[in-house]
Amino acid sequence: MSGSRLFLRQISLVALALYLVGCVSLVPEALQTPSRGDPGDTSPVGPGAVPPGEPLVDAEGLDFAERRVVAVYERVAPSVVNINTQILRRGFFFQVFPEEGAGSGFVLDREGHILTNFHVVKGAASIEVTLGEDRIFPAQLVGADPRTDLAVLRIDAPRELLVPVELGSSANLRVGQRAIAIGNPFGQFSRTLTIGAISALNRTLEGQDGRPISGIIQTDAAINRGNSGGPLLDSSGRVIGITTAIFSPTGGNVGVGFAVPVDTIKRVLPDLLALGYYRHPFLGVRYAYRITPTLAQALDLPVDSGLLLVQLYPDSPLDRAGVRGAQHQVVLRGQRFYVGGDILVAIDGQPVRSLEELQIQIEEYRVGDSVTVALLRGDEPFQVVVTLDPEPRP
Repeated sequence: MSGSRLFLRQISLVALALYLVGCVSLVPEALQTPSRGDPGDTSPVGPGAVPPGEPLVDAEGLDFAERRVVAVYERVAPSVVNINTQILRRGFFFQVFPEEGAGSGFVLDREGHILTNFHVVKGAASIEVTLGEDRIFPAQLVGADPRTDLAVLRIDAPRELLVPVELGSSANLRVGQRAIAIGNPFGQFSRTLTIGAISALNRTLEGQDGRPISGIIQTDAAINRGNSGGPLLDSSGRVIGITTAIFSPTGGNVGVGFAVPVDTIKRVLPDLLALGYYRHPFLGVRYAYRITPTLAQALDLPVDSGLLLVQLYPDSPLDRAGVRGAQHQVVLRGQRFYVGGDILVAIDGQPVRSLEELQIQIEEYRVGDSVTVALLRGDEPFQVVVTLDPEPRP
C-alpha cells in the first residue's frame, strides 16, 4: 500500500472515531451508563439500576433485582418465627374453653428475645414459638406496650438456632422504596415472602389502648392474618418496621397494610426489656377543648386554634409549673362550658390544634426530656419549661 493511500486511510479512521464519540454524546442522559465517580462510592445509581460490572442475568437466570430479593430472604427468613397462642375464653354459660391464635415474630438476639405484636399474644394463657422446621419452644412474655402494639417474648433455645435480625432506620424512608415482608399468613404458610413498595408514610392508627400511634408505614406488600408481628424489610434486608394491621373491607389482603416503624421499636424496646413496660412521656392534660374559630367567637377567646385547658392531673408537669385549668363555667345555648383556663398553643414551637395532636407530639419525646410549652393566660402569652414524667399506669 502506497504512503499516500495509507495516510488517507488513517485520516478516515480518525474521522470515524470522532463521529462515533459525537454520537455517544448525543445519546439521552437517561440511557447512558451512569458513572459512580469515586471507585469507593457504593451508593445506588438509580432505582433498580445494575451496578457496573454486575451481569444483567446470572447463570441461574436471575436478574440483579431478583438476586437482591433472594439474598434478603435467605438472610432473614431464619430469623422469622411462628407464634402460636392459647387463650382461655368464657362461653355464654361461663364455661371456659381454649381458643388458638397464630402470628409471626422475629429474633432480636442470641439470648432468645423475640419481637412480635402485642395483639398476637394479648391474653394468652400459653405461648409457643416455632423455629425452623418443627423446633418448638415455650415462650414467656418479657414486656409489652399496647399503645405501640409491641411485645417481647423470650425462649430458651440453643444459640446456634437464633439468628438475629439487623434493625435499620425509618427516619429517611421514602414513598416508592421497595418493601419486603416475611411472615406466616394464616398460621399455615411459614416464612412467606411478599414484595411491594412503601405506599405512604406518617399514617396514624389507633393503638390497642385506644390512643393514637403515629409515624405508621403503609405498604402494598401482601399482609394477611398471621403476618402480624413479622418484619418489614428494606432491599438490604434491614428491618424498617413490624407488620401490624391491614385495611380490608373483606378481611383479606387488598394492598393496604401498616407497620410500626423501626425507630419506634428502638425507642420502646429498652424499657420493655428492662421494665416489662414502656414509660410513655406525660405532660398532664386531663381534659381540654379544641379551639375552633366558632368556639373562639362564642367564648371571646384571643386565638382561634389551640387547646383551652379544662383540667390537669394533680402533681403533673404542667400542674407543678403553675399552669391553670378552668376557673368557672358559662352556659351558651343550653350547653355548659368550663372556661378561664390557660390556652396551650405550641410545644417547642410546634403548633397544637387538638388533644390527639398533642398526644402524638409528646410521644416523640422520652421521659426526662424537657419541653417548652407556649400558653396564653387571657391575652398575655407566656412559656413554661417542664420535664416530662412517666405516664401514670392504669
